[in-house]
Formats: sequence, structure tokens, C-alpha cells
Amino acid sequence: MVLFSLLELLDIIIMTAAVGFIFKDSFVVPRRSYNPLLHARSFFDIESFRLAIIATAPAIVLHEMAHKFVALAAGIPAVFHADYFWLSLGVIIKLLNFPFVFFVPGFVETVGGTPLERALIAFSGPFMNLILWLGSEALIRSGKAKGNYLPIAYATKQINMFLFIFNMLPIPFLTDGWHFFSSVIEMF
Repeated sequence: MVLFSLLELLDIIIMTAAVGFIFKDSFVVPRRSYNPLLHARSFFDIESFRLAIIATAPAIVLHEMAHKFVALAAGIPAVFHADYFWLSLGVIIKLLNFPFVFFVPGFVETVGGTPLERALIAFSGPFMNLILWLGSEALIRSGKAKGNYLPIAYATKQINMFLFIFNMLPIPFLTDGWHFFSSVIEMF
């Protein structure tokens, strides 16, 4: 049994790169000394892009993989797709310097399952964000996130907190909360 097709892996890579680009300006690398000729900020700062990927991509990729693996564990076929329309919209919003970025980077397509299975599949993504949120909070509180890792831990905490809360809102057909609560209602 193949866990990922080549198209799914390509979608994960493209989604990760797009998310890194969208959030790259949120992670400015501190410079020890300033030399305007050596450290002129260009259109594309590769180090900020790398840090954005480290802080944001796990929240999104692991969220979607939780959906996929719970579905597969239930015997339900599941395929990950990058959502190119929403990713493009996110990149355009970024290029236009809007103060708020909203986009849906990807989704897992499933077919079938009982209402309980569908509820578990829907909840598994936000649950992964809850684990990452509480895990990064624990690292920060324990003092284990130090130096250059502290801003990444704070960003991870904030991103996963937002994704958990947002995805548990029952916004029709858009969020996992909608699919979770509608499946729970269907069970009863």
C-alpha cells in the first residue's frame, strides 16, 4: 500500500513553498552587524523564507496528514490535494501587501465512512494543531526553546492556536468544525 502518490508529494512541496513565500516577511532574520551593502534586503530573503517554512509548514502539512492517516486507518480512501486556487489567492494577497492573509492551502479528499468515522477524520486535523500548540507552549514554558528557536516556538504556538480555533468553528462547508459537528449531529 502506497501512503503517498507522486502527485501528493508534489502538492505538499508546492504548498510548502507557497506558504513559506506568503509568510516569509513574518520571519526577519536578525543581523549581528549592519552593513547596507552586504545586508540589503532583497525581494526574496532566503533565510526568512526558510524560517517561515519551518514555523508554518508543519502546522498545515501535519494537519492535513492527520486527516489522511485517520481516514486510511478507518479503511477510507484519502488523497491530499494542494488547493491551487486558494494558494494563488494567498500569494496574490501577499504580493499586494494586504494586512490580512486568508487562504486554504490544501485539503484531503475522502469518500464514504460512517458519521463517527467522518467526525473523527474531521477532528483529527484540528487535534494535530492542538497537540502542536500545547507542545510549543510546553517548550516555551519549560525554557527548552532558546535562542533562535524561541521565535519559531512562539510562531508555532500562535499559528497552531489559530488553526485549531478557526478550524473548529462550524463555518458551513469551509472548516473541519462544520464537518465534525454535522457528522456528530448525523450520528444522533
